[in-house]
Amino acid sequence: MLFHSQEFLLIFLPVVLAAYYLAAAHARLRMALLTAASLVFYAYWDLRLLPLLVGSVLVNWLFARGARRLRARSLVAAGVAVNLTVLGIFKYLDFFADTLAALTGTTHQPWSIVLPLGISFFTFQQITYLVDLGRGSAPLYRLDQYALYVTFFPQLIAGPIVRHNELIQQFAYPVLADGRYERLSRGLILLVIGLLKKVVLAETLAKIADPVFGRAAEGTVPGFLEAWTATVAFTFQIYLDFSAYSDMAIGLALMFGFVLPVNFNAPFKATSIRDLWRRWHMTLTRFLTDYVYLPLGGSRLLAGLGQNLREGIAVVITMLLCGLWHGAAWTFVLWGGVQGVAMVVNQSWRRARLPMPDGLGWLLTFGLFAVSLVLFRSADFASALRVYAAMVGVDGWSLALEGIRERYIPYIGVAAALALLGPTSQHFAFELARPRPLGAVGIAVALVVCVLQIRTVDVQEFIYFQF
Repeated sequence: MLFHSQEFLLIFLPVVLAAYYLAAAHARLRMALLTAASLVFYAYWDLRLLPLLVGSVLVNWLFARGARRLRARSLVAAGVAVNLTVLGIFKYLDFFADTLAALTGTTHQPWSIVLPLGISFFTFQQITYLVDLGRGSAPLYRLDQYALYVTFFPQLIAGPIVRHNELIQQFAYPVLADGRYERLSRGLILLVIGLLKKVVLAETLAKIADPVFGRAAEGTVPGFLEAWTATVAFTFQIYLDFSAYSDMAIGLALMFGFVLPVNFNAPFKATSIRDLWRRWHMTLTRFLTDYVYLPLGGSRLLAGLGQNLREGIAVVITMLLCGLWHGAAWTFVLWGGVQGVAMVVNQSWRRARLPMPDGLGWLLTFGLFAVSLVLFRSADFASALRVYAAMVGVDGWSLALEGIRERYIPYIGVAAALALLGPTSQHFAFELARPRPLGAVGIAVALVVCVLQIRTVDVQEFIYFQF
């Protein structure tokens, strides 16, 4: 089930909200209702995958219980290993087999393993809990608390990656406390903002990027202007697409009375690549920092040339793993490596106290990130090289837009204005929005427009569903 589907907006959400608030006086009952609804939400996509999710929750909770009762940190390590093994089998087994076959000069027939929806997200979320438990910074929760923490449907499929201490303690908060109507209203505003980003903007930008990258995958080198236009369009598309999901997830959670961490903070306003990654997919960046980068030696508490080198290596390894997390392909790994090397260069430049005007810093940051996304979007290296060849004019400097409908081009400008000049969704929903009748009418109209748009066009799933 998709957030931007009529089944969700007109049936699932109203029914679950009503049942939840009717059970407001009974904490355990409303938790059970939310967990059951979340499992229905997940099973609607593919019922065959539901046992994996339920089994993952039970196994991880038993590992946590055993580790706490027996005071055995080895069980924490075993639990993390089991999680990574399951993730490796479902997401990376074909990738590793293909790589091994290429190295040995043999062939591999893909096993076509179905990638469970959201497996990267709920796996990472459970790893954070197990590691924190092993560090002594997490308690042992009841099974019903833990199950809802993992399966809570707004953040189940594509994040934000929520930590246990950010959500579980909220389950006991009184649902009918003062401010509930404001939470419902502001949550609805975020939901509508996300719908507009996804249904109106991201889907239109996809109509610019998809044909060009599709032709590149088929062996055609696009024109110079086509390649640049598609690249810029995809850059804004992926930002709007994923931030739209995050807006909807945070808004939906707020409608139930829960606050989820912010996942995007105007990343395209960043003037350095390190700053961009502090603003982009912030909960993933936080996970990688705390559970990969710092354990690898990326600590700022130490100084000196040796530590600087160790920090740089830790950054590159972390971002290589970030790329691999995004997809089981070497294009993703290289994309992550580019981010890591850029961060090291950025940090070295800063340590050398070399000047960098904000305008130039922004241009270099946005340009590098956009150009690197060609690797992210392309089906393989050959496709990416065709797009890059077009971008540097190998086959000429054609200004034609043969594969792009020109009526979609203005949407790039709208997206750029929203990303570069407009307030963040959270700033608008929580600070700028005021309780005015005209504003309520505007939100209602926008919601109706989105529902009708979903009905009339083929709206695609979120990009990050494939990760």
